[in-house]
Parts: sequence; structure tokens; C-alpha cells
Amino acid sequence: MDKPNCTIDPSVSHRKGIALLITLSVLAVIIALTAVLLSYFDEARNDARRTEALIQGNLYYGDIQKLFDQFGKKRETLYTTLYNTPIPLSSPDGRFALMLTCRPLANGVNINWLGLVNSHTYNRHYTVAQELFDTLAQRYGIEDASRLLDMLLEEIGISEKFAQKEYSRLRQKTGIISLQQLHKIIDRYQLEVNDKRVARIPWEEYFVFSPDLKQIDGDYISANLLSILFDIDLALVRDSWIAGEESLKAFVTEYGASYDKALFASKFVEAAQCEVGYGSGDERFRFTFDDIQGEVKNFEFYGKH
Repeated sequence: MDKPNCTIDPSVSHRKGIALLITLSVLAVIIALTAVLLSYFDEARNDARRTEALIQGNLYYGDIQKLFDQFGKKRETLYTTLYNTPIPLSSPDGRFALMLTCRPLANGVNINWLGLVNSHTYNRHYTVAQELFDTLAQRYGIEDASRLLDMLLEEIGISEKFAQKEYSRLRQKTGIISLQQLHKIIDRYQLEVNDKRVARIPWEEYFVFSPDLKQIDGDYISANLLSILFDIDLALVRDSWIAGEESLKAFVTEYGASYDKALFASKFVEAAQCEVGYGSGDERFRFTFDDIQGEVKNFEFYGKH
């Protein structure tokens, strides 16, 4: 008896191989699409949480505006407390709670004064800002201080070569209005010069950022800035100076230093930046705003923290 022919048709095997390959390819596409869709879902969910938190933050901001308005333009009592101690606020039922902290906006040399190089009215302001910049450049060993200064002047709205002559013209410029903006300038400088030393400077202890600020709230300046401006040994200042608890004029007079009334405000300066931290769901968010001369403004939402 003849044996049955068991030979496998090569074409059938080839078709099965192609079908398997197609199946695997389809699975790979499905897996890839699933991953993309999941990522979009996570992104959409995160966006929804962020939007919800932003709306919640705006509501808190409105409530805080009303609260601050109750103080009118007499903010000194409010801020002498907020500068030293964060204040928790919550609803009676405990469902909503936030933490409010504030810091003075005028407790340093205005970095925009570097642009007053040819101003006769504010020559003293320019001199103080330039001397402070030079001191920091030397103390921290900035590699190309002239290049960094030029970048700052460009952001302020002038160049050293074509400096405006009047402060009123400088005020028309936006200038450097935040520490974050300054950090972006420093990042560009570092990328260009490869100078890592500049990042070690605690700029916020020396400079403030406002095109309009003409005087310093001296009673709240840092020990580091006080030491430089009045040429008093830093160790002595750190041992005896407490920002917000003493009169700068009385302090420096005791050390025989000269107090310039043109530079320092004679009374409390109503200029503060506040930060609010709050919970939304199981995450924490924050926003900031400014309170300047009785006007609450410049709301900025920073998201999770």
C-alpha cells in the first residue's frame, strides 16, 4: 500500500508566517496606541486638576483681596505680622484651608537703578546700585562682570552706550520686574560665559525688582546688604541686626555710619509680595500676588509644589 503524501505545501507555511507577522505588527500598533491614549488621558486628567486648582486659587485670591481691602491703605499692622509669621486661614467647616505668607518688595536696592547712569536727579541711586553690583562681582569672582551688566541693561531697556538721561524715560520701560526674570538673564549669561560662580550669589538678599521703586524700606533689609551699604563688619551686623524689629537709621547711626534720606523711606513702605499655598484634591498648589500702595494685583499661578 502506498504511503500518504505528508509533504507540507511551502506556500501554506509562508502564508502562516505572513499572517503571524501581520498579527504581531497589529498588536504592536495597538500597544503603542494604547500607551499614547493613556498618556493623553493622564495629561487630560492633570490638566483638569490644574484647571480646577486654578479656579479654586482665583476664588481664594478674590477673598484675600476683600480681606486686605478691609485694612484700607493702612497695611503696616497686617504686614509686620505677615513678614514674620505665616498665617493659616480656613473655612469654619474646615473644608478649605490655605497658608498665607508675605515678604517686603522694597527691602533692597532696585536693580533697575543700574539704568540711571546719566540721570542727574537719581545719580545717587545709580551710584549705590553700581557699587553694589561691583562689590558682588568682586566678592563672588564673576568672570565677565561687564558682559553680565550689559545683559542686565539690555533687559532694563537701555544699553550702556545709549543710556537715557531722564528717569521718566526709564519708567516707560518694563525693566526687570521679578527674581525669576533675573534668573533667566543669569542662565543666559552662564550659557554664554560658562561662569558657575554667578549662580552662588543670593541676589534676592541685595536687589529688588520694580521700575517704579525710588526708595528702600531700610528697616527690612538683610544683614548682608546692610553690611555692604554702610561698610559695617558683617559679623557685627549678624549679631545685632534683626530685620523688621529695629530702626535702620538708629542702628547705623550707632555705628557712626551716614544715613541717606534720599535712598531710604522715612516710614513703612506698603509694597509686599504674598504667596498662598493650598490643597486641591490630594495635591498642593500655590499662587502669588503683589500688594502695592493698597492695590492687590499681579496674580500668578504656579501650579503644584
